[in-house]
Amino acid sequence: MGAFYRAQQNPTRPSNIKKGTPMPLNANAVRVAVTGAAYVAAPKSKLPTDATTAWDAAFTDIGWISDDGIAESNSADTTEIKGWQGGQTVRKVISSSEMTFQFTAIETSKTVLELYHKGSKVVTTSGKSVLAIKAPGPDRRIFGFDVIDGNAHIRIVIPDGEVTETGDITYKGDEAVSYELTITAYPGPDGTVAFKYSDDPAWSSAPAQ
Repeated sequence: MGAFYRAQQNPTRPSNIKKGTPMPLNANAVRVAVTGAAYVAAPKSKLPTDATTAWDAAFTDIGWISDDGIAESNSADTTEIKGWQGGQTVRKVISSSEMTFQFTAIETSKTVLELYHKGSKVVTTSGKSVLAIKAPGPDRRIFGFDVIDGNAHIRIVIPDGEVTETGDITYKGDEAVSYELTITAYPGPDGTVAFKYSDDPAWSSAPAQ
């Protein structure tokens, strides 16, 4: 008993780990999403293939985004498989997964209104507009985001996405009229839901030694 207890208190340390040596750190690889933009285009529009080339003319800039920025969420539901002996979990199987992006547009425009009220269209005649709001219908589009930190760029492209959730609109004297949108990215034929491109050297380098 005593020998076993001492062994547990002083386990053998792997020979390739030096005691007291910290992990290599690189402050130059810490990124902040200083600014960026959100874009939308009709299905089958030309997709970008890198982080910095100008977006195709088919894409529309959604405009000002609130200072909460853009939130990316990757979720997965799993099913536990338990063993007969002892009832322990021996495996987890992913039964479903989802990638979403959430942001709040604070610039009112035809583009934003039609994204928020999906399936409805703004019609303007002689400078006067009307939006006949209908029950939400399918409205799949291409979405894209630029995330910029100085000279480091990340571009996210969603070839097939749709606004699947919206927040409340508040009309108030001391706040911008805001449109909270959640976009769900749908998988393509090969299972890809989004592409991320970057010219950031940190993406292709190992941690500093």
